[in-house]
Amino acid sequence: MDEHYAINPGTSALLTDLYQLTMLQAYFDKGMEDSAVFEFSSRKLPSTRGFLMAAGLEQVLDFLEHMRFTSEELEWLAQSGRFSRDFIDYLDRLRFAGDVHAMPEGTIFFPPEPIMRVTAPLPQAQLVETRLINLLHFQTLIASKAARAVLVARGKGLIDFGLRRAHGAEAGLLAARASYLAGFAGTATVLAGFLYGVPVYGTMAHSFVQAHDDEAEAFEHFANTQPDNVVLLIDTYDTEAAAEKVVALAPRLQQEGIHIKGVRLDSGDLADLARKVRRILDDGGLTDVRILASGNLDEEAVRNLVESNAPIDDFAIGTRLDTSVDVPYLDCAYKLHEYAGQARRKRSTGKATWPGRKQVFRQSGPDGHMGGDILALEDDPLQGEPLLQQVMRAGQRLHPSPPLSEVRQYAAAELARLPDHLRQLRVEPPYTVSIATTLHELADAVDRRTSVTSSL
Repeated sequence: MDEHYAINPGTSALLTDLYQLTMLQAYFDKGMEDSAVFEFSSRKLPSTRGFLMAAGLEQVLDFLEHMRFTSEELEWLAQSGRFSRDFIDYLDRLRFAGDVHAMPEGTIFFPPEPIMRVTAPLPQAQLVETRLINLLHFQTLIASKAARAVLVARGKGLIDFGLRRAHGAEAGLLAARASYLAGFAGTATVLAGFLYGVPVYGTMAHSFVQAHDDEAEAFEHFANTQPDNVVLLIDTYDTEAAAEKVVALAPRLQQEGIHIKGVRLDSGDLADLARKVRRILDDGGLTDVRILASGNLDEEAVRNLVESNAPIDDFAIGTRLDTSVDVPYLDCAYKLHEYAGQARRKRSTGKATWPGRKQVFRQSGPDGHMGGDILALEDDPLQGEPLLQQVMRAGQRLHPSPPLSEVRQYAAAELARLPDHLRQLRVEPPYTVSIATTLHELADAVDRRTSVTSSL
């Protein structure tokens, strides 16, 4: 590959598994272009999750609208010798022209409910599998973890600090987006502010303090440079002594019209240090200065600090969020459920699927909380709120995407509807998802049909 050839991996149709293209060659050779229905769902919840939060739809729709092969990519495929010239020409014309139904981003869901259904000619629906899983899986993974922190933080501010240890640039950006969607106040990732409008937060590094001969001088230098965002890192040396320096500096800064917004603790016994620092700040008249805690935090640590009544106002969560360290992946899949007008299903041990085009109907209790879901066929006349909505027809969005701030409000409303037991980090009993009788009947009919055809 020419080193000067620029490519955006996130939008390239080559960002796929080889077997998608080899299957497409076979479909092309046999003229298999009838309509196919694929659905994306999670097979089961991780042991430490009581629910999942759907995210990534926006990036999926962008990909589907713009998916195509460039001339350079097609030439590279042709030179590989794996594919016929006619097939390469076919790929040159290939565009996604299908329909998409999906749960809105921010929706709470549970296995085995699908959060997206793709209906398109078989080659199109097949080709997009890898990138759709890639996008939906990651943001759903991060949003689901971030939502847990939001629940236990009890209204305290949460900030994503995870870019530097995220698994690549796109992961860091999408983690900032997904965590904001789930209820975080913002991120330290500047590009996420530019691309998605996520509020951007930042303080200073220990290196800034170390680069100065005097800690107080470092604080004053930073305050003069960033007068509207004075958040001072005070644990480079002696945390309590640094807090005293902040108190001594504050009157001089106030004469210049500069207000100290907060101090940050990044190490040690955060609860104990926060109490000592709060006392020093309050005794010095800085009762409105906030305390931000960071340093290898996750939702468990946040819960413990909140429950201990540590005087911490905001939490910055980084590595453990952006890598979803306790649950680094979800057991999810994008599977075929209908082709050429016939329902299909997989019967593999431990990976069996329900056939046909499905809908999820959500029941609500008298208090407005989620009361149970029913997984059913799309046209079943069931009571409840249908969660899958059509968002794309013939390859085009039906409506402009909502602003991320609006999606965030919807996600907050979804979290507010959780039953009390699902708001805990340890969940018992699990949420009820029932399977409609019609779905059982269709599965039995598909099994009988495939058993007959496979024996011929």
